Amino acid sequence: MTASMTGFAAHSLTLDHASVGIDLRSVNQRFLELHFRLADEFRSLEPQLRDLINRRLARGKVECRISLNLLPAATLDNGLNPAILERLSHWQADVLQRLPNSAPLSVNEILRWPGAVQTATLSQDALNEATLEGMQAALDELIESRQREGGKLKRHILDRLDAAEAQVAGLQPLLPALAAAQRDKLAERLRDALGETGHERLAQEVALAAQKADVDEELSRLATHFAEVRRVLDQTGAIGKRLDFLMQELHREANTLGSKSVALETSRISLELKVLIEQMREQVQNIE
Repeated sequence: MTASMTGFAAHSLTLDHASVGIDLRSVNQRFLELHFRLADEFRSLEPQLRDLINRRLARGKVECRISLNLLPAATLDNGLNPAILERLSHWQADVLQRLPNSAPLSVNEILRWPGAVQTATLSQDALNEATLEGMQAALDELIESRQREGGKLKRHILDRLDAAEAQVAGLQPLLPALAAAQRDKLAERLRDALGETGHERLAQEVALAAQKADVDEELSRLATHFAEVRRVLDQTGAIGKRLDFLMQELHREANTLGSKSVALETSRISLELKVLIEQMREQVQNIE
């Protein structure tokens, strides 16, 4: 499926004592550019997270945020820590012996001492494993989001492509009459300038002008490029760069068509083609 480089995914997972939030955002970028904003517990995972994204995405600027929130159950009273209490008691006795006038520790101070109240602990290995699995799920959501957006872009491009092909198809049957009118107009001007004695020169000039104004080759290349755009849009994977190149080629042919124009109708169609091609090009910039 055609995929956009723009997408968003938000995935969360709940463990025994914590919840993990994973947010992925992607926007247009010529290449794949990754940015991470990770809670301290996940810093060591960045190389693995980077590898996961590299394997799933080809282009786009991607921002990955992973947060960790302890659940209320993790901070409930799980009893006092005997080792900490023993250490505090020893330290307090030593201080009071050296400084008899010192105030003893209050119950509130003891309870606030780091580690004095035992809380639930998280296994870092289990946390890492769950986070990597959650990242895969978040990437699935991001890719689905980019594909939905890509489907809209494809429809937009195909609509403009249909209109461009209709313009070319409408011009084809007009070419013989436009060329004949141009030859007659040029021949009349040359006869006025050369008189009746310049028949050979007249024929040469008319033939040369007709050759310069011939747009069959440009119309043929436009048709070829139109067909290639359709073919590429039906492919999977990263197709944006190929489409961008084709838009450049289409614009070049439309410009040449305009420069060779010998009639108002040809100039109008050249301008209309350039407008449609530019509209397609703007959407192509969003495609992976």
